[in-house]
Amino acid sequence: SGQVCRAAQASLRAFKLAPRRLLSESANGAKEAAKEAVKPVAAEAKPTGWWHSAQFWGGLGALAGWGMTGSAIYDSQFHGPEVISLTMTPVMIIYSSLFARWAFVVKPQNLLLCACHASNVVAQCNQLRRAIEYKLASGEEAAVHDMATKAGVGGATILGLILAKPVLQPAVVGMGIPGLSAFAAADAGPFTVHFWAPMSKWLISGASFFDLNRPTDKISITQYTALTLTGAFFTRYALLVVPVNYVLCSVNIALFGSSAYHLGRKIKADYID
Repeated sequence: SGQVCRAAQASLRAFKLAPRRLLSESANGAKEAAKEAVKPVAAEAKPTGWWHSAQFWGGLGALAGWGMTGSAIYDSQFHGPEVISLTMTPVMIIYSSLFARWAFVVKPQNLLLCACHASNVVAQCNQLRRAIEYKLASGEEAAVHDMATKAGVGGATILGLILAKPVLQPAVVGMGIPGLSAFAAADAGPFTVHFWAPMSKWLISGASFFDLNRPTDKISITQYTALTLTGAFFTRYALLVVPVNYVLCSVNIALFGSSAYHLGRKIKADYID
């Protein structure tokens, strides 16, 4: 009977301690779950290497851009003003002005590209001066007036949008129009230089497309080599910057195609035929 009594007492103690063990195990389980919940999620490893490097492609784009600046300086020293296009040169001025700003604010910042485009603005303005003087001396005042009108309209439009941004952007965003309002509020939307810089590049591609039959003796091989390389490098670079710029990517595909076409015509005419 003594053994039965001791067994009964042990069973009673185990019965009394069981809830405590369950509570303790539950508390420990809850603590472990809480620890797991607050563990930081490991950041997804970013791809590395030259193909994924914004600095690499941005550097190549800047070097190609310096080629355009060097082309304008070279042409001013060794080519006559008759090869200067009154269609392309004003577009290049607007394009480089916008891209100098874009290169300064994009992430990662590209100061080499910014300096390149600032220099190109100066060089292209000098080329435009030479072209205007030549056209006026040749009695082609109508061509100069037409260029001035187009440049004035384009410049006034861009300036008007810049000045209207503080009022116009909140108004468009506040309308809640599907697609349009979200686009207006986007980091690379129509109220940012991230949108207008590549749009100015569409003007370059458009100028090339509209001038497909331009005489090869009026095509600058240095300028179109630089434009072709720029299109190739920036197609990749546009997908690596912040914010990602699909408009910039698409326009550089078009720029590469149109500029390579003119460059091929020039090489064929000068070195093959």
